[in-house]
Amino acid sequence: MIDRYALEPMKGIWSDDGKYDRWLAVEIAVCEAWADLGLIPVQDIEKIRNATWDKEKLTEKFNETKHDVTAFLYSVTSNLGSEGRWVHHGLTSNDVWDTATGLQLKDSAEILLNDLNALVEALEIKAKAHKYTLMMGRTHGVHAEPITFGLKLALWWDEMRRNRERLIHATEQISVGKISGAVGTHATVPLEIESFACKQLGIDYAPLSNQIVQRDRHAYFLTTLAVIAASLEKFATEIRGLQRTEVHEVEEPFGEGQTGSSAMPHKRNPDLSERVCGLARLIRGNSVTGLENVALWHERDISHSSAERIILPDSCMALDYILNLFTGIITGIKVFPERMMENIESTRGLLFSQRVMLTLVNAGMSRDDAYKLAQGHAATTWDKKADFRDLIKNDSKVTALLDKPTLDELFDYNFYTQCIDALFTRVGLNE
Repeated sequence: MIDRYALEPMKGIWSDDGKYDRWLAVEIAVCEAWADLGLIPVQDIEKIRNATWDKEKLTEKFNETKHDVTAFLYSVTSNLGSEGRWVHHGLTSNDVWDTATGLQLKDSAEILLNDLNALVEALEIKAKAHKYTLMMGRTHGVHAEPITFGLKLALWWDEMRRNRERLIHATEQISVGKISGAVGTHATVPLEIESFACKQLGIDYAPLSNQIVQRDRHAYFLTTLAVIAASLEKFATEIRGLQRTEVHEVEEPFGEGQTGSSAMPHKRNPDLSERVCGLARLIRGNSVTGLENVALWHERDISHSSAERIILPDSCMALDYILNLFTGIITGIKVFPERMMENIESTRGLLFSQRVMLTLVNAGMSRDDAYKLAQGHAATTWDKKADFRDLIKNDSKVTALLDKPTLDELFDYNFYTQCIDALFTRVGLNE
C-alpha cells in the first residue's frame, strides 16, 4: 500500500521490521517450548531469548539464497554462538511464516475493531442528533415517502454493529499458528511444542494443518474485510448522492483552504466519499484473490505466497484508512434540514399519494378506484405543476367520503415519524 493510504500503527505491523520481529518471536517461542521439554539447555535458551535479527546480513544472504526464511535464520544465528543450532529446530518455513502472519492479522484486526468501534460511536451520535430531521426517502433515485436522516444513520449504525461481530468471528478464525513441521505430520515437532509456543504467542493453534495454515481462514478474513468495505462504499455512495448540487442535503467536511478543482474555484466535490468507494473496490478485489488461494496442490505450493504479500497488508491498511476516513466524514458532516424540506416540498404533495389511497380504501372506496384516483391527480401534478393536496381536497369523490378535518390531517408530515421512537428502541439506540 502506498503511504498516502497507510496509517500507523497498521503500517508498522506490515513493514519488514514488523514481519521479521514476529518471525523472531515465533522462533524464540518454539525454542522456549523445546527448553520446557528439556532438549535445549538452560544456558542456551537464556542466550536465545536475547537473539536479534540483522537487516544487513539478511539482505546479503537473501541476495545469495533467494529464500527469505533461510536468509532470516542466517541473520539470527550469525549473532549467536553454538546455541544457534537450536533455532528453527524441527521446523519448516511455513511454521514461522504462517504463525507470524497469524500474529500480524490478529494485531491488525485489533486496530480494525477499534476503528469500527469509533465509527459505530460516531454514527450513534449523529443518528440521535438527527432522529427527527425529516428528509425525502428515495427509491430508484426518485422521491418515495419521507424518512428521517437519523433513521438512515441508525440503519448504518446497525449494519456496522453486524460488521463488528463478523470481524470478531473472523479474527478468531485467523488467530492461529502452525508448528507441525513438514507437511503437518508433527514427525519432527511434537504436538506439545505447537501448543506451548502458540500459547506463549497469544494465539491458538490450528488443530490440523499440512505444510500451511489452511487458506480458507485467510479467505474468510479477507471476505469479511470486503463486506465491511462494501458497507462503507454504500454509505459513501449515499453521501455522494445527497451532496449533488441538485439535492445538496448534506456535505462532507471541506476544510479552509481546500480546493475541489484546479480549474473551477467554486467546486466542493465529495472526494473523501469517492476515495472510500475506490479503496472499497480494491479490498473487494483482494477478497477474490483470497478465495482463489484456498485451492493449492497437495500439501502446499506457493502460488498463494506472492499474492498474499500484497492482499493481506493492502486489505488491512486500506480498510484501516477508509474506516478512519469515513468516521471523520460522519463526525464533520454538514446537514441541511431546510434544504431537505425544500426537496420534500418540490413535488407539491405527491408523496402523500399512498396515504390518500389507503384513507379512501378505509372509507369504503375500492382499492383499484382509490389507486386510479390518486394516480390521476399525481399525473396532473406532474404535468401541470399543480399541488396534489389541493387537487385531492377539491375532488368531489374524495369529499363525499372524507370530512375537512380528516383531509387536513391527511397531509401531516408527522404521520411519517410516528414510529421513529419505537424503531430506535427496537434497534437499541434509545438505551
